[in-house]
Amino acid sequence: MTDASSISEKDLKLKVNELRTQITHDERELRSLFNELRLHRTNMGELKEKRDGLNSQVKQMVAKARELKEKRDEVNARISELKNVKNAKISASQQASDEISKLKAERDMLNQVSRGTVDIISKAYSAELDTFLNADVPLQHEIDVFGRLLQLDERLRAAMKADEVHRKIQETYDATMSQQAEPGENIGSTIKELAEISQKYHVEMIELYKKVDEMRKDADLCHAQIKEKFGVTEPLRARIDPLKLRISQLRDELNGYLEKLNDIQLVKDEKKQQEQRVVAKEKLQKTGKMSLQDLKVLMENGDLEL
Repeated sequence: MTDASSISEKDLKLKVNELRTQITHDERELRSLFNELRLHRTNMGELKEKRDGLNSQVKQMVAKARELKEKRDEVNARISELKNVKNAKISASQQASDEISKLKAERDMLNQVSRGTVDIISKAYSAELDTFLNADVPLQHEIDVFGRLLQLDERLRAAMKADEVHRKIQETYDATMSQQAEPGENIGSTIKELAEISQKYHVEMIELYKKVDEMRKDADLCHAQIKEKFGVTEPLRARIDPLKLRISQLRDELNGYLEKLNDIQLVKDEKKQQEQRVVAKEKLQKTGKMSLQDLKVLMENGDLEL
């Protein structure tokens, strides 16, 4: 600030007008900055509210999608268990089928040897044995009977073994059938039903994640716009404080000049009053008359008392 004591009244008035013009200009600029900031902040508040709302919905939908994924995975785990049971039964059935095929082949071989049932062969063996033991037959016939007994014994053993193998076949078959057909359970049908449920959960989860992706894009766009607005408002805010400081400094400087002008005006008023006092006194002395203004001046200066 220039030393006001060294400036003329005219220059002081010019300086005061200049400062007032500058202050008015700066205050107008400050108001403009605040209005622009207010506009951006209003829009920014809407953007923040929208972004936060979208992020909240995303959080809820992600939680729901994870819940659906857990349900899907639980169903898939049950499907996997049932498939293992099914595969185990198929494997057991195949093993039983292979065993039955081997037993059938053995039985068929024995039947080829026996060429008859145990009952028929037993009757034939008994008849030949009775002949061999009790009949009075020639030696050669007896030798033939003994030979037939040996053959019948071999056939009888084969028939009995064939019956035993047949029983094993039946037992294996019955055991396999009892294992394969458990009451009230159809593994294939159950797997199919569970697969449909799993697919339903999967589709719902995928749809949710698609919506989540769209919402995240919208939220990211809002956030980008917020950042962009911050980029715009930061320079505005950076201009406000220096401008406020300058206005304050200008006001201080203006007040200094106004005080000086006031001092000058007081001196001028005092001089004018003294001049009026002299004129009033002279007028009173010469004419003995005075105006109300003259009376006031003389009374204020103690030249006249009522």
